[in-house]
Order: sequence, then C-alpha cells, then structure tokens
Amino acid sequence: MITSLDHVQLAIPQGGEPAAKQFYGRLLGMEELPKPKALAARGGCWFASGSAVIHLGVEQPFTPAKKAHPALITSDLDGLESTLTAAGYECGRADGEIPGIRRFHTQDPFGNRVEFQQA
Repeated sequence: MITSLDHVQLAIPQGGEPAAKQFYGRLLGMEELPKPKALAARGGCWFASGSAVIHLGVEQPFTPAKKAHPALITSDLDGLESTLTAAGYECGRADGEIPGIRRFHTQDPFGNRVEFQQA
C-alpha cells in the first residue's frame, strides 16, 4: 500500500536554522524549500535534493537522534566525505557491511546521525 516516502524529519534546537542551512544547504548542496506560511512560525527549515527531502523541526527540549537516521544516496561518496572532513565533521566508514554499498556516517551540527551511501 505504501508507494513512496515524502520526507524524513529530524529535530534541531531552537535557533539552529543558520547551522542547518550551512550543513544541509551549503555542505550537502541541498536546496532549501519554503515552508508553508502556517508552519513557518514554528521555526525549522526544509531541504531537498533529487527525491530526498529532509524537514528539520524545532524541538524543546532537544535531543539528537543518535541511532535513527536518514540514509542519503550520493553520486560522489569520496568527494562528500572530503568536503565534510574539511569542514570539521568526523566521518566513520562502514564499507563492506552491506554488499555492493559503500557508506559512511557523520553527525549534523546538532548531533543527529546521518548516513551517506553510494552503490
């Protein structure tokens, strides 16, 4: 019955939008989407690239997702890892655990786990 996934939501702390825009927008190259007027007052921000859509919502009190995470597919895993490492993000490789998939994990500026994959 499920035909697709619309988005994944991650929590961010109040005031985290500038750091989110730097990480998801500039470093990952995702496009910021305008939030509907009725939701914009709640804070947070939305991003998309290809079919991947991430909603970042303000949550108080804030607790980062350490285990649950989105897994984003990239066409240049090594280049993305270099970009993130140069920006100060630690990238943990998990190659070989899933046959045919190269991947690594990092944390966004708020401590949420994010996985990147390339076939």
